[in-house]
Amino acid sequence: MEEPPPEQPPPPPAPPAGGEEPAAGPEWNIPPNAPACMERHLEGAHYRADGALLLGASGLSGRCWAGSLWVFADPRRAPSEGFCIAGVQTEAGVADLRWVADRGILVASDSGAVELWELDENETLIVNKFCKYEHDDIVMTVDVLASSTQAVSGGRDFCVKVWDLPQQTVLHSYRAHSGSVTCVASCPGKDTVFLSCAEDSRTLLWDTRCPKPATRIVCSACNHLPTSVMWHPQKSDIFALGDENGTVALVDTKNPDSALSSTVHARSIRGFAFSAHSSPLLASISEDCSVAVLDSDLSEVFRNRSHRDFVTGLSWSPSDNALLTTVGWDHQVLHHTVPIPTGEASGVNCVKE
Repeated sequence: MEEPPPEQPPPPPAPPAGGEEPAAGPEWNIPPNAPACMERHLEGAHYRADGALLLGASGLSGRCWAGSLWVFADPRRAPSEGFCIAGVQTEAGVADLRWVADRGILVASDSGAVELWELDENETLIVNKFCKYEHDDIVMTVDVLASSTQAVSGGRDFCVKVWDLPQQTVLHSYRAHSGSVTCVASCPGKDTVFLSCAEDSRTLLWDTRCPKPATRIVCSACNHLPTSVMWHPQKSDIFALGDENGTVALVDTKNPDSALSSTVHARSIRGFAFSAHSSPLLASISEDCSVAVLDSDLSEVFRNRSHRDFVTGLSWSPSDNALLTTVGWDHQVLHHTVPIPTGEASGVNCVKE
């Protein structure tokens, strides 16, 4: 009886038409010092001018609230850890974060610290520049002032602090609120002007050049606790105000009672982002798990309810005016294509599908 012939290896796959080799996909490759696993609760997302996406994450369960920072050159790969270009563990949860110029990362920490990190080693490493415990409780919010050399922070200790980042020091410390400070927002083009809102129901307009730097803005359109503020990118007297009831208002600092308002969400507003259109769209996120985009009349032009937990961060793509990215406590990073206003042209997507 003859032995069966030895098995032959399968023939190599035929090359695609044109004789070209198939392109290799991106490799899973966690960079040095990046954590092996990202915490579940995503707390913020911010694009850099070149399209790199910064994420902050917190683990809000268990005995220790850890956190981490992540940078993705390809935002479509987020939040997969192996496709980040840099990542680092933080000692506590990340409550808020911002880019500082191109390499710096400013962080509001659950530990009570304001931290400054920086990308190093060809952007494969995130290194700590300082960690300062000037607040007496959780730091809830941070923002970078127009010069990029100063920043402002707000915390559960009712304090608002202005920082000199190169000197790593606090320039001013104010206790003008009598409740937890929920949001601070810098004014575009003005180094000394910013907004704050807090659980004492007050929204304050700040100018650190003045002997009494804080002025209260009373807006009758928002009758509940203010939760989020953001300046209009083109009008230095106009800002967006959101409250715990889901109301969004466009407020004129010179005439607050003339505010345009609309009940956009069913629960508390968590954040805003204005688009780069000639007539900017206003995106809002909420604890009702939805994302809304409004025009200048606060009419809804887009709504998405794909998140399954609080939506906590948002950012418009710098290279595609129609692309809005949102993150939430459900660990999702979602990329939304928003209808373009008449007369506007969309740029090329900053990331590939």
